[in-house]
Formats: sequence, C-alpha cells, structure tokens
Amino acid sequence: MKYIVSILFLFMLIWGCSSSKEALNISEEEKSAFNTKESPQDTVKIANDSLEYEIIIIDPGFYTWLNSIAKPRGFYSQNYLENRNQIYVINWNQRVMQPMRYSPNLYEMQIDYRSDIDYGYEVNYQLYNYFIYFQRKYNQRLGPFYPRIN
Repeated sequence: MKYIVSILFLFMLIWGCSSSKEALNISEEEKSAFNTKESPQDTVKIANDSLEYEIIIIDPGFYTWLNSIAKPRGFYSQNYLENRNQIYVINWNQRVMQPMRYSPNLYEMQIDYRSDIDYGYEVNYQLYNYFIYFQRKYNQRLGPFYPRIN
C-alpha cells in the first residue's frame, strides 16, 4: 500500500510541476501585420494635451495590427484596461532596469504610467493593445495573463 501511495504521490508531483505553456495561435493575417514594413502610419502617438504627456510608439506593423487584428474600441471597459496596463507597465519598467537579463533593444525606455491619473479610454486602449501586440510579436510575457486577442 505504501508503494502505491508513493508512486501516486510521485506521479502527482511530476504532473503538478510540469509546465503547461500555451502556444500562441498567430493567424496568417496577424503574421502579415507583424511583418509590415515601414509606412507613414508606423508612428502612433498617444497623447493627452490637457495632461501634458505623450507616448510615441514606433514599431512597424502596430498601426496595421491595431486596425485589423485588435478588438474594437469599446470591447473592454476602461477599468479593465487600466488594471492590465498597470501590471504590464510595472513588468515593462522592471525589464528596462535589467538590460543584462532582458534585451535593451526591446525594452528601451521606462513608461511613466500612474494609477492616480485618468488618461482616458483612448490612451488606455492603445497602450493595452500595444502591450498585447508586443507580447505576441516578440514572444514575451509581461504578466500572468496569456496575451490573447480572441
């Protein structure tokens, strides 16, 4: 009986510790957006003049991805976007501070995103979608969430 319990325990331990990574399901349309070469719309500026800040995203393919692959505006609540952005920004900034561990070519600059500021829906929507785009294109994970679009 001890032998059976030991084997059962060992099996459960191995099964519980095995990592189950979900593979990203990248469609051909999304791959095409990722591989978009430079165009005039590649620079996406996220700004709010009344708060005097801006984020400029220069990543070939993001504009195409945002307008063809991402969920439409209004799909997520602003609260949802703010909560996710807060987590993604924290992880992003930690990676910027560790250039020996994370590629400084991917994580170039810190993002100053404060939870006590209402950036509005559009800024949160575009920032959230950039994080999803970034994670999917460069096979990164900025948090505990699977970067899905469906």
